[in-house]
Parts: sequence; C-alpha cells; structure tokens
Amino acid sequence: MARHAEYKDVKISPDGEYLAATAVVKGHTVLALIHLSDKKVSVIRPREDDDVTDFWWASPKRVIYAIGTRLGGYDSPMATGELFAVNADGNSPNMLYGYRKPGMTTGTLVGHTGAERGNAEFIAAIPGDPEHILVSVSLWDTTGYELSLPSAYRMDVRTGDKIKIITAPMRGAEFVADHHGKIRFAFSPANDGSLKVYLHPVGGDGWQLMPGPGETRSRPISFNHDDSLVYFTCPGTAGGFGICSWDPAKQSMTPLWSNPKVEADGLMQGLTDDEFIGVTYTDGRPGTALFDSTSADAKALVMLMKQFAGERVDFASSTRDGRLSVVLVEADADPGAFYLFDHTANKLTVLLSRAPWINPEKMARKQPFEFAARDGLKLQGYVTFPPGQENAKHLPMVVFVHGGPNARDSWNYDPEVQAMATRGYAVLQVNFRGSTGRGYAFKSASSREWGGKMQDDVTDATHWAIAQDIANPQRICIFGASYGGYAALEGAVKEPDLYKCAIGYVGVYDLRMMYHEGDTHQSVYGEDFLKRELGEDMTVLTARSPVNQLDSLKARVMLVVGGKDERVPPMQGMSLHQALLNRHIAHEWVLKPGEMHGFYDEANRTELYTDLLQFIGTNIGPGATAPETAATSTASTH
Repeated sequence: MARHAEYKDVKISPDGEYLAATAVVKGHTVLALIHLSDKKVSVIRPREDDDVTDFWWASPKRVIYAIGTRLGGYDSPMATGELFAVNADGNSPNMLYGYRKPGMTTGTLVGHTGAERGNAEFIAAIPGDPEHILVSVSLWDTTGYELSLPSAYRMDVRTGDKIKIITAPMRGAEFVADHHGKIRFAFSPANDGSLKVYLHPVGGDGWQLMPGPGETRSRPISFNHDDSLVYFTCPGTAGGFGICSWDPAKQSMTPLWSNPKVEADGLMQGLTDDEFIGVTYTDGRPGTALFDSTSADAKALVMLMKQFAGERVDFASSTRDGRLSVVLVEADADPGAFYLFDHTANKLTVLLSRAPWINPEKMARKQPFEFAARDGLKLQGYVTFPPGQENAKHLPMVVFVHGGPNARDSWNYDPEVQAMATRGYAVLQVNFRGSTGRGYAFKSASSREWGGKMQDDVTDATHWAIAQDIANPQRICIFGASYGGYAALEGAVKEPDLYKCAIGYVGVYDLRMMYHEGDTHQSVYGEDFLKRELGEDMTVLTARSPVNQLDSLKARVMLVVGGKDERVPPMQGMSLHQALLNRHIAHEWVLKPGEMHGFYDEANRTELYTDLLQFIGTNIGPGATAPETAATSTASTH
C-alpha cells in the first residue's frame, strides 16, 4: 500500500495509433508514449527532480506536457509554468515555454522565443491546426504578490513561438475556447466570493460582462462538439446545484441536471473527444446522469457499467472518430485499471493497471453515511469496515480527518484507509463544513472555525459512530495530515475523554505561526486565505492552538514531520514536540529530514505505515492498555 501507482492517467491519440501515459519510474513521474500496434514504448523523463504533472494531445503526432516540482506526498507537484512538446514516437523533443528555455530571439526574419519568466497553461488543442495550441501565459514580473492578469496566445507546438490573441479582463482568470481556436469566455472568482464571467463574441471587439452567471456563481465549462451550446455550472432547478446549457444565439440557459445536495464532479466524455454525454457526481457513491440514454454513446457506457457492476466507469479519452476509447474502471477497493474499448468491434482489452499488486477482493469497502451536526447542518462521510466485518459492532475505530481543509473525502481507493481497515480497524471520515463538493456556502462555512464548528463536526461524527454501535467508545484514535493533523491534535485536547490516541502527520499546531512560517503567507492570495480562514484575533488563535492546550491532553500522541516541508514547516511539529518534552509527556516522534509535506519515498512510507499501525495497535488494538496520565508518563521519543 506504500508503493506508488505505476500509472496515473492514460490518453489515446486522436487517430488511435498511440497512447500517452503518466507513469511512475524510480519515484519520478514520467511520460510514457506507447505505439499500440507493436507496443513499443518511449519514456520522456523531466530534468532534475521534476515530475510530469499533465499532458495533452495537440495533434495525432504531437504531445504537450507540463512539469512540476514535488512538495510532498500530500501536495500535488507545484507547477513550474513550463511547457514541453514531443512527437508521439519520442522524437523531436522541445521546450516550448519557461524560464529555463534555451535559445534567443535572433536577428533573422523569423525570431524564436527564448526564456521567459512566467507560467504557461494549456487551454486547448485546435482541431484542423495540428501545429498550434492555445495557451494562457501569466508573467511573473508584472504580478508581484497579486494574482496575475493572463493573456491567451496561439503557440507553435514545434518551436514555442507565440502570437497574442487577447488579454483577460480580470486577474486570475481562466479562459474557455471553442473548437475553432477562438477564446470565447474568461471567468475568475474574487476573494470576496463573487464570480465574474465575461463573454467575447465571435467577431466582437471586446469583452462583455455576463451579469446573470456572475450573480448565481455559474461558470462556463466547455463547448459542445459543434459550438452550438456551452455547458455551464448553474443553480439546481429546485435549489442545490446543476448543469445547464447556454445557447449563444438565444442568450438563454436550459437546465440539464440538478442535485439538491452535491455539485457535479464534471461532464462525462462520450465516444468522441469533443462531446459530452452526461454529468458525473458523488452523492455518497458515484453517480452518472445521461443527457440522452438512447444515444449510442450512452448505450455503450451502460453496457460497460453492467460489466463492471459496483465500480466507477468513465471514458477517459477517445479518438476523434469515436472508434477507440480508453476506459478507466476504479472503485473504493480498486486503484483502477485502463482498458481499450473498440466501439466498432464491441471489444474491451486490458491496457494498464495502476497498482496490479493490489487485490480488490481483499480490500475494504467504503459505506457512505449522513447525519446532522449539533447545529442541524447535514454532513456526509464514509465508514470503512474491515473486510468481512461489514456488519460488525463495537469495533476499534480510527477517525481519519482530511487535509485542505478545502478538500473532501470521496468514494475512492485510499491506501492509508486500506492500511488501517485491513488490519482490523473501522475508519471514519467526515466531510466537515469547509469541505468541497457541496457549494460555495458550505465551503465558506469554515471561515474562522478552525477549532470551532469544524472541529465540532468531527466530534459529532465520532459520537454518531458510537451511537450506531460501530465504534467501541473506549477504543478510538484520531489521525490526520496537514489540516487533518491540526484537527487530530485539537480533537485530543478539546475532547480529552473521546480519543485514546492522536496522530498528527505534517500538521499545524500553532495557528499564530501560520502568519509568519511556511509558504502560505508569502503572497497576497495566501494572506487573504489566512485572514478569511483563521481570522486575525491572536487571542482566539492562541486558544485554539493545540500547543497551548496540553493541560487537558490525555491521549497518547504521535507526531510525524518532514524536514523539508515548506507548506507546514518543521517548526510546527518541533514546537509541539518540545512542549510535550517540557511537560514530560511521552510521545512518538518521527522526523524524516529529506521528506516534505507528506512522505513520498516508498521506504519512508512503508516505515511510516508500519509505525502508525504499531502505535494504533498499542493504544486501541488487542491487549491495548489505558494511556498513562501526563503527570505520570515519562519522556520518550522515536
């Protein structure tokens, strides 16, 4: 379970001759290019310690990819802003954009772009123009600490030469293009929660503000295959959340899908790479709503879903003619596998498995649940039971709190959940207020509630599991990483009689320290996040910091720290470690100098999971003894 998945994403070329995949080789994410007819593989490795973060087919023979610098196991690699291109057969590699791009602007008639300090983001390929793509470029030196004012360019996929098309009407904007290579929308949320959407009509000479979508926080997602409609997020028909189509000719919205509780995860691609056949969402378990269940695309999907009952099935990518598709099949107990679906022959062939060493039949399954918090707010979460004990009662339980905090637990394969559940523990996860997937208001409900209502949600979920007789109230631990690490220790000091042990993994333990340590405060955007999420009342932040509440601590503690963590610097863990030592409170201390925000090295992850399970077992496993009180425990570290 500590091993990295072998493959992350797979996309088929528009003509179906090649596959491109992100693969993990010796701990680094590379780009693998596979010729389907003879299975010949070319591997493209980024320079130094970078990882390939995403990739796109610009044409049947050319792939664009982006790279990032790793921050740790709990953060996606931070994009460097550079774009690269390579032929499908692995030849003619070239850096298209970035601060490390070689070359210079020449004195000849045709100048070529050299290094540039900025970020380039892929917007879209241009059907019918295999030599160009649309990109969004934001220059570093013109932004300071503010969000950038991006411009859209048409970029040559061979040289990186680019021609400006248009500049966004506001900072931090994202562009949406049609299938003719024209930029048609720009939108961006503001720090105050508002959202503005601008339209650029075909043949128009400027941006036009669309007041309707802005007022309802609706945003454009994509055009349909012939550019006659635009898919938007929109309010649900009876409250909640929805997906609508917007008709550019009639300037009107038409509801397509609605759910009273959860937002859409996204649009579901069909058998061609430029058409969508429905909406995917997660209301406990994954769901799919089809726009037209009688279409050939929908019938093909339903057939595949019946073949993989109980799993999530998606068309991950397709050829331009709709003949071949890459199908991703995954589940809560299955890391996932990619298949090649030949629609013409109605044939399904296994391509690549993400983690073939994992046997889904031996893994634990997640069961969704809902309950009301103490103030009446409806919350959702998951209980994962040990395999074969789905109806068991009075189990030892670990409350596993997600990080973010603006993230969410979902119905997916989670190696840490599986590591605990397959060793005999029920695992409880709750999407407390501030989690994503349930709209702006729910996400914003975390404002200034660290250690307050957000923590109460975790406590209430724990009491719910006790009331349902899932958990043995004398055998409960709490565990989390990043924000989850904060919640684990805050839970231990705020509810001293509820948890027998608390594990903080790369966590925050002094809220005041976040204002001057780590990378969050180093930008205006980050400072606004801290002010919005934590507030500026240092008295409150002091009172809600676990490092200042150790008088009430009864649970045994394990702290895990990465020595190179920039998101949550080691000082956070070290300060709590020292405070525990000063009070002669025994605890487990794990510091890996070379790790960052979450352990990435497989050997370190294996050691961590081993130590974690041993610590949990000592406290709530078979034969566990009651924790010593702080007054009688002796100082010890590991």
